[in-house]
Amino acid sequence: MVALLMVACSHPRPWFLNASQTAGGIGNPAANLVDPAQSWDFVPAVDRFSDDALLDLRYLNESVAGETGFIRQSVTGEGLVTGNGRAIRFWPVNTYIWRDSSAAMADQARFLAKRGVNLVRWHGQIPSLQAQDSLQAIDETARDQLWQMVAAMKAEGIYTVISPYFAAALPLQPQWPLPRDSDSMMGLLFFDATLQEAYKAWWRALLEPVNPYTGIALKDDPAVALLQLQNEDSLLFWTLQGLRGEDLNLLTNQYGDWLKSKYGSLDQTLAAWDNSRFDGDDPAQGQLVLGHLFELTQPVSDPGKAQRLADQTEFLTLTMTRFNADMVSFLRTEIGTQSLINANNWKTADTLRLNDAERYSYEPGEVMAVNRYYGGIHKGEYSGWAIVDGDRFTDESVLFHPDQLPTNLKQVAGHPMLITESSWVPPLSYQSEGPFVVSLYQSLNGVDGFFWFSLDQPQWRQPASANGYLPSLGKWIADTPELLGNFPAAALMYRQGYIQAGEVVVQEHRRLEDIWQRQIPIIAEADTFDPNRDIEALSAQAQRDTQVHPLAFLVGPVEVTYDSDPAQSQVMDLTPYIDATAKTVTSITQEITWDYGRGLCWLNSPKAQGVTGFLQAAGSLELADIVVTSGNHYATAVAVAMDDQPLASSQQILVQVGTTARPTGWGQTAVQWQDDDGNSYSGYEVTNYGAAPWQVANADVSLTLRNSAITRAVALDMNGISQGEIALKREPGAVTITMPTNAKYVVLAAA
Repeated sequence: MVALLMVACSHPRPWFLNASQTAGGIGNPAANLVDPAQSWDFVPAVDRFSDDALLDLRYLNESVAGETGFIRQSVTGEGLVTGNGRAIRFWPVNTYIWRDSSAAMADQARFLAKRGVNLVRWHGQIPSLQAQDSLQAIDETARDQLWQMVAAMKAEGIYTVISPYFAAALPLQPQWPLPRDSDSMMGLLFFDATLQEAYKAWWRALLEPVNPYTGIALKDDPAVALLQLQNEDSLLFWTLQGLRGEDLNLLTNQYGDWLKSKYGSLDQTLAAWDNSRFDGDDPAQGQLVLGHLFELTQPVSDPGKAQRLADQTEFLTLTMTRFNADMVSFLRTEIGTQSLINANNWKTADTLRLNDAERYSYEPGEVMAVNRYYGGIHKGEYSGWAIVDGDRFTDESVLFHPDQLPTNLKQVAGHPMLITESSWVPPLSYQSEGPFVVSLYQSLNGVDGFFWFSLDQPQWRQPASANGYLPSLGKWIADTPELLGNFPAAALMYRQGYIQAGEVVVQEHRRLEDIWQRQIPIIAEADTFDPNRDIEALSAQAQRDTQVHPLAFLVGPVEVTYDSDPAQSQVMDLTPYIDATAKTVTSITQEITWDYGRGLCWLNSPKAQGVTGFLQAAGSLELADIVVTSGNHYATAVAVAMDDQPLASSQQILVQVGTTARPTGWGQTAVQWQDDDGNSYSGYEVTNYGAAPWQVANADVSLTLRNSAITRAVALDMNGISQGEIALKREPGAVTITMPTNAKYVVLAAA
């Protein structure tokens, strides 16, 4: 590591290729369509979990989740360990199977364990919505569903995260005293004592009674890995502006009290602000208003106004921090849970200026988290949750947009980091890259879990209505051929530690005062866009310069320490790893290379090797022990040792191939359009959202492995059952296979 000032670098903009400039026809509709004549029907048999399966990762899980005690932080604080201190890596999903029967829950649990999953997230609502019930009452049916799910998952060695409150999606009830004048509960939990008392009652009713399906209360069950205080809410996000009337007055009065405590009086406060005023200020009546959140996203030159906005930022952040600390104390001391706690998982109105304040507010909990997806622009009447004919969308692989990789996170030193919701979101077609690159960069950067969103079927989900009755295609789905179907190899190499963790390449230290003043950090995550709640005009990917190259996240871990001396910040010299001319980024471990000029990413580690991207244009790709050649415009191919041995000497190897999938009959046409703000887009219009079953593009992949021990190649079905041996070409020191066009998995084995 070297001092920051010695390596502060400039980086040219733009530093990645626009998709329309790339070779290989990303702008060509034919390149995105799954040709019915060159595809296969995805109609796998129901998995009966036969002992004859050659691919079954259930053995990676504990016999029952929590068999040695509660999940806890590692010695460094940044990893996770089991009750006996053994390091554990999670390959998690969000599931809604709890809405189904107990038999369906048990079926899904076994299905997921077989494919490498060892953690699920229950993302629900615990308040009762019954007309006669008070605000403090819980939904007992939801609790019973959670109880059943915890029991089912526990039996298959799968831990559970409990996320019981989502203000944005909570239907308001007329008998509730809240909200008073606002249209939603957004933001209230941080400062409204009435809601906080009800919230504590919900947790008591959820955690303290004995789960009849396990015989142990959730607070005492080590299969409950994590409690999440709430989902996606922040006083630093645009929804703050939704506070109205008495709800806003309550927060404003608390702000006034805080200012009096800090400065002595409101008059002294105004003096400290050089008499900076906002419309609505009435110090004679004891009121100084909160400025519009937009003010916090802008540079400020006036010293008085700057201090006023710094105070507002500090107050909002500490309000959230205090709530989080109070609830952690309540759960620990009054309820007595030992499960880890995460405060929140959201973002802010300005990633560059406000995200560090948001993450600082999470520090009372042990675990940091964020929800962060990859996908393109999607516009349509129901685009927040469904795909219908007439929708318009952009379709670009993340491989040309490395800044947008969801695992590019500035992690808080001393805390594990989870991505509690993510996916490669439809109608995006480039999905098989997702599990592969997530496995690589989670391993490199120490991200502790990437929760795919979401699964709602016991096994596979075929193309179907988003809500059961609207003629449409579901959007927030991951139990599909090119996401869930590509879990096994990705989960295996991640959970087994086949990919090296990197040493920290950026260690930032930040003073709290600089955070309140919203000073630019030395490095920041890229902005993300939520189609349901962002203000589109303010969510564009503003490529704002920071001192450190934004692709540092692909070199190795990036960390930040709060309430610390910025002089301690250190940045490794990144020039050996980031080649702007070649458009490549190499990991500090030398095992991973991302070529964002050609749309490729490959792994070259002793026990796992593979490549994803635009393989046909790349020609043969030679790695240490394998050579991959593909006629597919786009595909993912990976070889992973199944016996924890180097590929060169392994006796059993999984070869996994992903391509693309679309519903039967899917149609799209190239279009250009402008949004309401005049931004222009080139993309596609859905002409037919299709029907079941999925059509999966034929694999056109051959793989040569330098291993003299392998003598057999067995093709598997989607359940890991042998479909017979395939041709294996042997030559001195190596073997070559051609993947069956309609198979995702082949096992190579020694005699």
